[in-house]
Amino acid sequence: MAEHDNTPILKASDLSEEIQGKIFELTDQAIQNYKVEKDVAAYLKKELDQIYGPTWHVIVGKSFGSYVTHEQGYFIYFYIGELAFLIFKSG
Repeated sequence: MAEHDNTPILKASDLSEEIQGKIFELTDQAIQNYKVEKDVAAYLKKELDQIYGPTWHVIVGKSFGSYVTHEQGYFIYFYIGELAFLIFKSG
C-alpha cells in the first residue's frame, strides 16, 4: 500500500466514541504493520475479539459490496486513503 494520509473518513457508525477511537487506533497500527488487506483484517478481528469479546467481522478492501446484520451499537464503516473498512459485531 502506498504511503497516504491515515486520517479516517467516517461514512457510517453507531459505535460509542470510546470504541470508535480504539478502532481507529488499532487500524492505524494494522496498516503500519501489515501490507496485505487480509492480514490487516485478521489483526483487527483478533484485537477486537480480545478487547470487546466475540464475534467481530472485519472487511478491508478497495472495492466491495455488503449487506450485513449487526448488533445495535457495534457497526462502523470508514475509509483510510483508498481502503474501506467495514467492521461490525454479530453473533
